[in-house]
Amino acid sequence: MKTTHAIRRPWPSIAARLLLPAVILGSVTVSTTAGAQDAAKTHTLFMGADVSIGLENRLYAVRDVSGSSWVVDVNGKSQVVSARSGPIDIRISPTLKLTEISATIADLKGAPGYSAGNDPAAKLTRALVRTAQDNAGYQAAVNQAAAAEVQAQNMAQYTTATNNLDAVKYPQEPLIIQTQAFGASNSSVQASNVAEQLQATSVSAGADLELRGDKGLSQGEDAMEVSFVVSSEHRLGSPYVVTVTQFHRKGGGVGEVQRLIYAKALDPIGRNPAKVHFIEEGFPPGFELRSFEVHLYNGGVEIATNVAPNRALLTRDEAFEYVKMDYIGAHKGATLPAVPAMGKLPADLPARLAEGMYAETYFVRVTKNGLASGSFVDAACTRKVDDPYLDSVIKAIRFKPALDKGEPVEGVASVRLGELPI
Repeated sequence: MKTTHAIRRPWPSIAARLLLPAVILGSVTVSTTAGAQDAAKTHTLFMGADVSIGLENRLYAVRDVSGSSWVVDVNGKSQVVSARSGPIDIRISPTLKLTEISATIADLKGAPGYSAGNDPAAKLTRALVRTAQDNAGYQAAVNQAAAAEVQAQNMAQYTTATNNLDAVKYPQEPLIIQTQAFGASNSSVQASNVAEQLQATSVSAGADLELRGDKGLSQGEDAMEVSFVVSSEHRLGSPYVVTVTQFHRKGGGVGEVQRLIYAKALDPIGRNPAKVHFIEEGFPPGFELRSFEVHLYNGGVEIATNVAPNRALLTRDEAFEYVKMDYIGAHKGATLPAVPAMGKLPADLPARLAEGMYAETYFVRVTKNGLASGSFVDAACTRKVDDPYLDSVIKAIRFKPALDKGEPVEGVASVRLGELPI
C-alpha cells in the first residue's frame, strides 16, 4: 500500500521545522504487539512544497505541468495557466510529507547563467558572423575594384588605339572619340568609389570586433542553468520538476530577497538514469543567488528525493508512528472511527482482486495503537474471517485509531481491499 501523507498545519518557526524530524524519531515508541520491527528504511519524511495558482480570488492546487505551464483543476476541468499570457499568482507552502516512493537525483547543478538573447558567447558569435560577412563583402569589393581597374586600363588602351585610327579615317567626327574617352574616365571614377567603400567597410569590421572587449556584451547573468540525472525504482509516468530560487536583485538591499518558481515537465522516469538540462529565464540581470531547491512530482504528488530539504529515512514502524501522531494531533477533541492508514500488502493481491476475489467489505477490530486484533465478515464482529491468506493481509494493515474526544480508543474499521491504494 503506497502511501503519501502531508501535514498542512503551519509550523511556528523555521528552526522548529528543521528539528521536527529528529523530534518525531526521538519520540517514536513502537508497540511490541506489532511483532519484530522491520529495520529496512522504507519511507522518507521530508519538507516538501505544495504549489497553488491564484485565479479569480481562489487558490487551485497544481495537478500537473504541461511544458513549462501549470495545470490546475477548475470545476472538474483541467486548465492550463501560462506565464506567456501575463504574471501568475503562484503560492508555495512548505509542508512536511511522508512517502514510500522516492527518486535519486545525482550531479545536481544550479548556477546563474545567461538567457539565449543575453549570452555573451552567442552575442560574440553573432558579431563574428557579421564580421565574416563584412569581410566577405570587402573581399568581393576588392575583386570587383580590381576587375574594374583592369577593365578601365583595357578601355583606355582601346580608346587610344581607336582615337589614332579614327584620326586617320574620320578626322571630321570627334563625337565618337569623346564618348569613348568618357567611358574610360567613368571606369576610373567607379574604381575610386569602390576603394572608398572598401575603406569604410574595413572600419566597420573593426568596430564589430571591438565587442570582444568590455563594451557590454551582457548586463549580467539573467537565468539559472539547471542540470541533473534522475532515476527511480518506481516508474514515474507523469513527472515534472519545480525549482524554487531565492535571490537578491542587483543593487537591492540586503533584506530584499525575491523568489522565482519554475516548472518543467519531464519524460517518464524509471530505473535507468535520465539526464535533465534546462535554462530558467526571467531573472533580473546581475542577480545574486541565495538558495536553490528542486522538488520532483508525479501526477501532482510530490516524490521524495535525496536532495529534499530536512530529509529523514524511516522504517515502516517509525513511519506509522508519525502518521498516527499527526492524525491524533490534527483531530483534538474529535470522535472518529478507525480507518486504514498504511500497510505492506502481498504482491499477488492485485491479481486476486482482478479475478473478483475479496470484493466484500470486511470489519476489523482495531486497538488504540492502530493494530488489527481480529478480522470479521459482519459489522457486529461475531463471525471471524475463515481464510488464512485474507486474515494475514488484513493484519498487515495499520490503522489510524478510533478517537473519543480526541483520545485513541479501541474501535472497528470497515475495509474494502479493492479500494486501498496498493
